[in-house]
Amino acid sequence: MTVYDELVVRGLIAQVTDEEEIKKLINEGKAVFYIGFDPTADSLHVGHFMALCLMKRLQMAGNKPIALIGGGTAMVGDPSGRTDMRQMMTQEMIDHNAECFKKQMSRFIDFSDDKALLVNNADWLMDLNYVDVLRRIGAYFSVNRMLNAECYKQRMEKGLSFLEFNYMIMQSYDFYVLFQKYGCNMQFGGDDQWSNMLGGTRLIHSKLGKDAYAMTINLLLNSEGKKMGKTQAGAVWLDPNKTSPFDFYQYWRNVADADALKCLRMLTFLPLEQIDEMKDWEGSQLNKAKEILAFELTKLVHGEEEANKAQEGARALFSSGNAAEMPEAVLTEEDFEEGTIGILRLLVKAGLASSNGDARRNVEQGGVAIDGEKVTDAKAVIEKDSIGEDGIVIKRGKKKFIKVVFR
Repeated sequence: MTVYDELVVRGLIAQVTDEEEIKKLINEGKAVFYIGFDPTADSLHVGHFMALCLMKRLQMAGNKPIALIGGGTAMVGDPSGRTDMRQMMTQEMIDHNAECFKKQMSRFIDFSDDKALLVNNADWLMDLNYVDVLRRIGAYFSVNRMLNAECYKQRMEKGLSFLEFNYMIMQSYDFYVLFQKYGCNMQFGGDDQWSNMLGGTRLIHSKLGKDAYAMTINLLLNSEGKKMGKTQAGAVWLDPNKTSPFDFYQYWRNVADADALKCLRMLTFLPLEQIDEMKDWEGSQLNKAKEILAFELTKLVHGEEEANKAQEGARALFSSGNAAEMPEAVLTEEDFEEGTIGILRLLVKAGLASSNGDARRNVEQGGVAIDGEKVTDAKAVIEKDSIGEDGIVIKRGKKKFIKVVFR
């Protein structure tokens, strides 16, 4: 099976612009491809993780990844696939987040000896002036075609700002610069980026001719990532200080039954033959498949030692209701009022609820327990002295646990 055929079988490809040429480049290890990352936080999350796995897979086959940090586009926000504009960021915030991204990406991508590149589109976008944009880029874009793009249609009813309208031009120019400067001949992205990416391919062909080998690949991978990247309590981060290895493991251990094999194919590096053997698994066997998924992905992000700890902790948790490796939330004296803390505040503090309203719903619906005892009164309070030296275990829902300690 060729590299490209494996991408298709693993369910990563949705549509492409020139399949035969794309096959040839990828299979021969001659693809120089880029994926963009918006530096809107100081950590990558599960949605990015899926793209990183793809980059690692293609690099292992001899292709060259370019990780593009959207430092320039982040200065104006990104309307793609959204009903509202993202908040504009300061240069300091963007620079800090980009540095955090680089450290996390290095766990997946080998940047040594020019095997991969990490670039920031601020390096070329920030130097453009308005006349440059009009002369060098704007003349190649049809307004009618742009207005037919799905990402703009979604905004037209509420009003499309000129700032938002220009985002496609900026992203298209990214591909043009990467093609000219680094020989980048391929771009990957999800459904919400398809129109923007096609704009880049058209710009290259318009300026340089059809012989310029610039291809575009629409990934099912990124689209799935956006759906899977969030939980009820918030995003699933790759930074262990934001999402512990235990919680990361639990996230994948608890995927829906229907998603288990799909995730194994898309994200792990296990042989397809091994995954195919699991296709008829049910019940406890399917739970075993989820354990394999959770272990493999936790090992990729946090290393084998942390993956082993998380797996042992999860197994102990389900066998005894407690676990040494369970993630902890630490309370201090400031968290208590007259020696007590309300259950709603405690759930938020422990990261088991995103707000008091979210916490209240969980309590009133019977989804919260402390040391095995259900808490159904939203006005309940916990005494500081009741936490003890070993802490207390709070359970939200069927599978979300955390140990709360006082220090």
